[in-house]
Amino acid sequence: MMASTSSTRRVAAIIALLAAAGIVVGLALLVIRNALAVVIAIAALAVAGYAGWLAVTRRGLTRTVAAAAAAGALIGGIAALVASGATDELIVIAISFGVFAAAAPFALRHRDQLRHTARQGSPRRDKKILIVNPRSGDGVAARLNLAEQATQRGIEVVLLQPGDDLLELARRAVARADVVGMAGGDGSQALVAGVASEHDVAFVCIPAGTRNHFALDLGIDRQDVVGALDAFAWGVDRKVDLARVNGRTFVNNVSLGVYAEVVKSEEYRGAKIATARAMLPELLGPDAAPLPIRLSDPNGRPLDAVRVVLVSNNPYHLDGLMGVGVRAHLDTGQLGVLAIEIGDASDAAALVSLDTTGQIKRYRGWHEWSAAELIVEGEGGVAAGVDGESIELDAPLRFESLPGALRVRVVPWAEEGAPSATKTVSHDVLTNLWGVAAGDR
Repeated sequence: MMASTSSTRRVAAIIALLAAAGIVVGLALLVIRNALAVVIAIAALAVAGYAGWLAVTRRGLTRTVAAAAAAGALIGGIAALVASGATDELIVIAISFGVFAAAAPFALRHRDQLRHTARQGSPRRDKKILIVNPRSGDGVAARLNLAEQATQRGIEVVLLQPGDDLLELARRAVARADVVGMAGGDGSQALVAGVASEHDVAFVCIPAGTRNHFALDLGIDRQDVVGALDAFAWGVDRKVDLARVNGRTFVNNVSLGVYAEVVKSEEYRGAKIATARAMLPELLGPDAAPLPIRLSDPNGRPLDAVRVVLVSNNPYHLDGLMGVGVRAHLDTGQLGVLAIEIGDASDAAALVSLDTTGQIKRYRGWHEWSAAELIVEGEGGVAAGVDGESIELDAPLRFESLPGALRVRVVPWAEEGAPSATKTVSHDVLTNLWGVAAGDR
């Protein structure tokens, strides 16, 4: 069985490497055979970025005309590529990306071997408590009968009821348990993890929220919520970092700036697009007041036109604006800091063009660094999104990393680092794929 699995992984690695080669060949042919069309498409993206900025920061007729111009530029860029005969290359690139994204994670996984080995031993018999939020993630815990599944495994379950104080429930749990778990979203994970770390009690993350980014970066299979309970019986302990802002623990990140200002609106939950359309001209338009945050880069230079700030518990690997950031490590003892400056429409045009061509880090307003601590100045209350929850923090905001603060218990077959990172065509991923294909891993 194990030999068969290893052979399958080698085949998947070879397929992934061939797909990566297909991407490279497709891109090379696209540039060589359709150079003029590629230049036109990039120029069209710049125009679309410029017009798009005007569309979101202006009102009335200007917004309407700018939106139409942005759409027209995008259509024109696509038309130029199609007219030049670039369709074949684009199809090859798209198919190659799809094959790579499917084959690479499979080739680099070794869950099956590790799961088989771990279950040959004796399960842990310590005191286990799981706090369950049955309403989190649109009720995923209730749909999967997670509480019943946990009880059958000898885990005491505490259901979070409306009006309950989760912090108090966590304190009671860690006072009488050897390991405490939380089945809920990232905000709940952070709160319970913070309490567990204060008492050096092992913590289990059960991905029963909406996005479950902490579980993703721990290497937990987010699609197998019930299977995550195996960590109580078969888990191994790892030391990972936590982070704090003004004394509040977070496991993923804190967002500041435009996004945080929009989502704090009471109308946002019921009408996201309409609320954003109404607020963005006030936040980004020519008459907009400066955002109530101030920070400097590592060299001490003030970032005057900062629009977005993301402070994370360990640095994210970010290749663009739309991609989902992943953290390959949760034990660096560092905060990840990303600040994006956008001064005007020409900056927006450059940002869109560079993002689309995979050169986002060449944008002059892209500032990314790591630090053990960070202070963000501000005036009064500052809107923030802390692990996806909209709150208001009093300025100044003091961020700090808490190295190795949490003893997290995960199944031995959890993939260290984010599984989605294996879908990235990077040097490390290609090196690992080569090792699997050669039979060295």
